[in-house]
Amino acid sequence: MSAVRPVPPPALDSLRGLALGDAFGDRWFHPPVDQDPAEVAARTVRPAPWPWTDDTAMAIVLVRHLRGRGEVEPAALAREFAAEYTAFPDRKYGPSMHRVLRAVQDGADHLAVTSALFGGQGSHGNGAAMRVAPLGAWFADDLAAVAEQAGRSARATHAHPEAAAGAVAVALAAALAVRSRGAAAPGRAAFLTGVADLLPESDVRSGLRIAARFPAGMSVRHAATVLGSGFRVSAQDTVPFALWSAAGHLDDPVEALWQTLAGWGDLDTTCAIAGGVVAARTGLGTAPAAWLEAQEPLPPL
Repeated sequence: MSAVRPVPPPALDSLRGLALGDAFGDRWFHPPVDQDPAEVAARTVRPAPWPWTDDTAMAIVLVRHLRGRGEVEPAALAREFAAEYTAFPDRKYGPSMHRVLRAVQDGADHLAVTSALFGGQGSHGNGAAMRVAPLGAWFADDLAAVAEQAGRSARATHAHPEAAAGAVAVALAAALAVRSRGAAAPGRAAFLTGVADLLPESDVRSGLRIAARFPAGMSVRHAATVLGSGFRVSAQDTVPFALWSAAGHLDDPVEALWQTLAGWGDLDTTCAIAGGVVAARTGLGTAPAAWLEAQEPLPPL
């Protein structure tokens, strides 16, 4: 067995930011009557506790996988996701993931299971993107490795190319955030274009290019309407908005989360993505102590 690897500090920062965003967003992920824009405008913090969801559970599995193996091995990662799911099935996994992870835990081949979903197209859900930011921070020194490893991580659970494109986009964004540490934050348009230019042709890439052309001062609600903010729970209607939100607040994870929240949609996932990307650059040193205390703690890695 190979030696266990230490978690690079930016990857740990990204995981912590992802978990905080996930827990923060999930506290607002309730029936629409509870999603009050006035509360967001007033920065009214939801009461503790803030448990995290499958976004963080799967991100932890991914980081542990990298610690043990140094790279992503999709079949093994799928089994590790399934084991985590079996131990803690109530983390708000999506319907297709219940099917996939139960089948893998029962011994099915992950590729056969994931490829059979949705009439043989595979899932283009946002699950591969929601968990991947720490991987991008882990391999930030090599963008080609980021793209390759993120694609492998997506294939553990998602066969559709849009799901892979969403995962690669988020991982690249986290890597670029790490690479900007110690320097001025790149502008929003340049950051989004930098990610899009490294992606294959896809709806995710098109969404990022649209987002990069938004004028300064574009409202969050308008951005969410144009891009989507996860209402369809797909990579292509989640990732462009979450990265647009993150790219506008690369020096302020708290502001990034509030702005992401204002787009509504799949709130735990959009906030997990934004939190994981921004914290890869900044860490959580500016996060309120009350938020960190409210959030469910991360287990030892």
